[in-house]
Amino acid sequence: MLRWLMVTLMALTLSGCGYNTLQSTDEEIKATWAEVLNQYQRRADLVPNLVNVVKGYAAHEKEVLTRVTEARARVGAIQATPELINDEAAFQKFIAAQGELTGAISRLLLVAENYPQLKADGLFRDLQAQLEGTENRITVARKRYIEAVKTYNVTVRSFPSNITAMLFGFKTKPTFTVENEAAIAAPPKVDFGAPPPAAPAAGDAAGSLSHGY
Repeated sequence: MLRWLMVTLMALTLSGCGYNTLQSTDEEIKATWAEVLNQYQRRADLVPNLVNVVKGYAAHEKEVLTRVTEARARVGAIQATPELINDEAAFQKFIAAQGELTGAISRLLLVAENYPQLKADGLFRDLQAQLEGTENRITVARKRYIEAVKTYNVTVRSFPSNITAMLFGFKTKPTFTVENEAAIAAPPKVDFGAPPPAAPAAGDAAGSLSHGY
């Protein structure tokens, strides 16, 4: 009987000191981070097909194509595990790699503007639509993760739950900063409704491409 009372008292004490909140918000972070990773992986899976279809119309755009492929490879080289959110340095490295891939994809889609036949290709249009949808889902998933981390980190830092956090090893989690949010916030787009751009003069074509990317 005494033992049961002690267990009950301890449970009530932990509950009042934020233990349950720490547990529930930690689980929410894991769930939201898993969705972020899922959407990033969905995007990475689209890249090889995108590169191949662009290559079919613009094989000479080697620099831009190579940048996308290499950026995807750098993303894939990072072990995107649930434990990543417990390592600030690894987290920032992962987010930086994703931002680099976003930029590379955007440049590739911008190059596509110079190729009306590519823009009219059904596969390219489908891939673009999938990419845009995935970027939007990434934005939503990131927002949910940020909100979950904010709630959790406030609990970890606030009294008296900070004492509970210290006793049970709960530490603050990394989140997206203003800098890396800006780098990956805008989804790449191609306006299929816009008229094809005017063909550049023969003497200007090489220069505009070499200086723009």
